[in-house]
Amino acid sequence: MKRRSFLKMTAVGATFAALGACADMNTTPDIVDTAVAAGSFTTLVAAVQAAGLVDTLKSPGPFTVFAPTDEAFAALPAGTVENLLKPENKDQLTAILTYHVVPGQTLAADLAGQRLSVATVNGANLHIDGRNGVKVEKANVIQADVLASNGVIHVIDKVLLP
Repeated sequence: MKRRSFLKMTAVGATFAALGACADMNTTPDIVDTAVAAGSFTTLVAAVQAAGLVDTLKSPGPFTVFAPTDEAFAALPAGTVENLLKPENKDQLTAILTYHVVPGQTLAADLAGQRLSVATVNGANLHIDGRNGVKVEKANVIQADVLASNGVIHVIDKVLLP
């Protein structure tokens, strides 16, 4: 019972911090708490939990996360997300999620006007084109530079597949 109350209090605190509702809080939430507070990453957060990556994305980092929206996950073929969330598919899910994460903090301004290939936490390379907006593989960055205490989130409109 105490654990449940603590978790509720933690979630509420993270939401207030993320929304700037607590004037006395000078800390910025981490990547996970920022994603939870945004409300448009419920599938991503569930996947991160299923893959056991919460602690990693709460660690000091820094990380750059290309975060697909719930709509991006919904655009995958029917049954794909449900299948990936099964315990027996944890390795595949982890590979996909870590393909969305780049070590270090990279802001949109760092990508402007460039075409580059960057190594992901997965070990594979992502191709980024910052010459006309920012495009990561075939996904568009629809909101850039969502800052977190341990990195930055760039919201994308497609799920990246390694």
